[in-house]
Amino acid sequence: MFLNHRTPELPTPEQALRGRPVPEFTVPSRHTVLGNPLLGPYPEGLEVADFALGCFWGAERKFWQTEGVWTTLVGYQGGYTENPTYEEACSGLTGHTEAVRVVFDPAVVPYTELLRLFWESHNPTQGFRQGNDVGTQYRSAIYTHSPAQAAAADASREAYQKVLTASGHKEITTEILPAEGRPFWPAEAYHQQYLDKNPGGYCGIGGTGVSCPIGVAPAES
Repeated sequence: MFLNHRTPELPTPEQALRGRPVPEFTVPSRHTVLGNPLLGPYPEGLEVADFALGCFWGAERKFWQTEGVWTTLVGYQGGYTENPTYEEACSGLTGHTEAVRVVFDPAVVPYTELLRLFWESHNPTQGFRQGNDVGTQYRSAIYTHSPAQAAAADASREAYQKVLTASGHKEITTEILPAEGRPFWPAEAYHQQYLDKNPGGYCGIGGTGVSCPIGVAPAES
């Protein structure tokens, strides 16, 4: 992706790019692997989870390969710019993360299992980077859609920090914030299911090798 050699720094709302009231592109109607619609409304009984764990190409694949996940899509979240483009997000002037929206059936895969996959699929101690990918858009984040999700995310972070510390790793820098007030802006068509369309494409996803304890957080989603 993009390697930024300056020290990454989040913009203030005043510094952020203004964006636009409507997107500059259209989003495909269906998932190329799962076959289900990308955009809501989603069927009754399904829930939504939002994660940022570095380059969203590899991150999305981690989740669509999980049983119980109904659809996934990638986008930009946690910043200020309305309807941003990929180039704008990579400039560091929108404040957004590269995020994955996961629509899942909690009767098949509980939210706590998605949290385990999230923690184990990247290094959440690196701040504004993930491996060689440097920039505020690569920071680790969880955007929660209910008080139960927030409680589960907080408990999982605490549990994972204990095993990371015991393994010699640094403090987790993951931000856990409500999705409310932090819109998820879908990314351009070519980013959606990128590694399905480009099997040999770049994937910067890599974990610490430390397993995340399961069952330490509330099971409710």
